[in-house]
Amino acid sequence: MQGFDSLMVDGSHLSFEENISYTKNVSVLAHSKKMLVEAELGRLSGTEDGLTVEDYEAKLTDVTQAQEFIEKTGIDALAVCIGNVHGKYPATGPKLRLDLLKDLHKMTAGKGVILVLHGASGLSKELIKECIELGVRKFNVNTEVRNAYLESLQHSKKDLIHVMASAKEAMKSVVAEKMHLFGSAGKAT
Repeated sequence: MQGFDSLMVDGSHLSFEENISYTKNVSVLAHSKKMLVEAELGRLSGTEDGLTVEDYEAKLTDVTQAQEFIEKTGIDALAVCIGNVHGKYPATGPKLRLDLLKDLHKMTAGKGVILVLHGASGLSKELIKECIELGVRKFNVNTEVRNAYLESLQHSKKDLIHVMASAKEAMKSVVAEKMHLFGSAGKAT
């Protein structure tokens, strides 16, 4: 297979109705190419790709809206906001709404839609395991992977070729650790 077999569409910055329309259009096109579609409902606070969403702009995923969103868009995976954030968590730590995750899992059960947690960098192993028990099947840990890369660069005094190889190995180490934690190691076909 060439190219991609899935995509992420993020209309979370749009109104609910506009997000449905936008996501449905992308979903129809992607499914015509046999691609899986992940979409986001709710709005995470934090910084991603240079864009910052302040706490007051963040919005938790609503279960009733999520059900309508899934039915009208035909998505395969739903990235939810349950108090997770892009980037680093505050010093007080994450405050995930596991009760909301439980309700979302109950609502998606049997619909063939998996739950996704963006902003999973920095979550404890125990919290990750709880999220897995409550239906999360994909975690985004970009901040941890990027940080491993940058830390490797800061501590290296080798030639550029060795620096790059070392930075890639640092990233691979984080990815391997997370794959084991998430229970996905050794499951590729």
